[in-house]
Amino acid sequence: MDKQKIIVGATGASGMPILVRCLELIRQNGKYESCLVMSRSARLTLEQETGLRAEEIYPLADKVLQEDQTGAGPASGTFPTKGMLIVPCSMKTLAGIHSGYGENLIQRAADVTMKEQRTLVLAVRETPLSPIHLRNMQELSMIPGVHIVPPMMTFYHKPKTIEEMTDHIAAKLLEHFGIEAEGYRRWQGI
Repeated sequence: MDKQKIIVGATGASGMPILVRCLELIRQNGKYESCLVMSRSARLTLEQETGLRAEEIYPLADKVLQEDQTGAGPASGTFPTKGMLIVPCSMKTLAGIHSGYGENLIQRAADVTMKEQRTLVLAVRETPLSPIHLRNMQELSMIPGVHIVPPMMTFYHKPKTIEEMTDHIAAKLLEHFGIEAEGYRRWQGI
């Protein structure tokens, strides 16, 4: 059986350890494969936050495309995917997606994902949030299949390390595609 593709976009916002963990979790799941597209700013932020160069994480993806490859498969609705995850998603990228401005492959693929009504998960990163950020998120969240999932810390699962927090957020992002990460601890109630 063919694996389902998940397009993974990464932009220049903070949160690169979450990107790395998402790629690892997709690779571990035998039903999915990833197609990674990183912006120039994402590559710079990756190095700053993790000490890794983009070329060092490329092997975690099944396919790697460049942001200027606007004619690549993910730019077309006929390219079969389960959907798209943008982690982290900068407010610049969010604004581009909101306005339909397909400046690069990340924004174009997100636009295609929405028009085809596939799952689009945006791990938006900024704080504090301006009224413009909030408006863009609110309006996008009303589109079927779009999930706004800021990578917020949670404590109900009693994390002891930053890695446990990163794992939890990555699992939360990927559950929208039907990926159940091993060790993911959901809220059990009181």
